[in-house]
Amino acid sequence: MLLGLGLDNKDGHVRVTKGENFRLLGGSSQTHEIMQEKAIKFNEQLGKRHKTLDNIDEGEFRDIARKVGLKVPREDNGKE
Repeated sequence: MLLGLGLDNKDGHVRVTKGENFRLLGGSSQTHEIMQEKAIKFNEQLGKRHKTLDNIDEGEFRDIARKVGLKVPREDNGKE
């Protein structure tokens, strides 16, 4: 499951969005909207590949995440 956490909420509203493969919590209105768009785009990319979140490998996950504009940490290949 994708989990989105928005930490920039200053208006006191509690925003929660549940969808297929994702849960989004918090954030300002703008941040929450951006998280929603990216989560929906992620699911669209899964659909185009005829895959589900539970049957993609890490490489596919990273590829889709980059395509939809998510920040993806560098892979740890054991080198420091």
